[in-house]
Amino acid sequence: MLNAIPGITDIALSTNGMMLADQVDALVEAGLRRVNISLDTLREDRFFAIARRPGLDRVLAGIDAALRAGLEPLKINCVVMRGRNDDELAELAALTRERAIFVRFIELMPVEDNLELQRDAYVSADEMLARIGEIGELAPVDGPQGNGPARYFAFRGARGAVGVISPLSHDYCERCNRVRLSADGRLRLCLFGDQHIDLRTPVRAGASRADLMEIFHGSMLIKPERHHLRLGEQSSRMRAFSEIGG
Repeated sequence: MLNAIPGITDIALSTNGMMLADQVDALVEAGLRRVNISLDTLREDRFFAIARRPGLDRVLAGIDAALRAGLEPLKINCVVMRGRNDDELAELAALTRERAIFVRFIELMPVEDNLELQRDAYVSADEMLARIGEIGELAPVDGPQGNGPARYFAFRGARGAVGVISPLSHDYCERCNRVRLSADGRLRLCLFGDQHIDLRTPVRAGASRADLMEIFHGSMLIKPERHHLRLGEQSSRMRAFSEIGG
């Protein structure tokens, strides 16, 4: 249904990849163009500890199936945690050499009750790049479509690239182009704040498309200039990403 709407030219799915191998053909037929897969480790024992479920083999099969189905470039999102998976940086980065995979390493952010973990396990993007650079020279490159917050670097001759997303060490607020529409009809203007615009109420009251576009354009004028996250400091307004589509 989304694919049939005039003006929508790109549909991407963020997923843990557990059922992707079984569903990818139907998704592509329906109009899916890209996937972002969450994967924090390549080791089965760690996968269970981090994801709280077994199934690393199913995620890896989903990655293979997505590439066979032509969902390129494929993005893998990895939250880096000191003492938990930071010793796999090189192994994960190596996935980008032979296939059109973009592995994005993400700084651990203070979400809900992980403040103590974030303080102890935080690894900066600069440290990540320095450690990955020990296995091969990295050069800055343009990233895949989407104009997201990642900065990308590639090994010589690699089909994919390594990205870093650094909301704490190098915030990207000045180039942020994202808003999120939640399942309960709220337009969130910043992933890390609590500002939102209620769209559900006017929609249910019969607002016209022109009315909604006026609300949307007005919302862009009050989008926050920046977030205020700091290492070891948790905003009371921060909600779990699973609740807001982060």
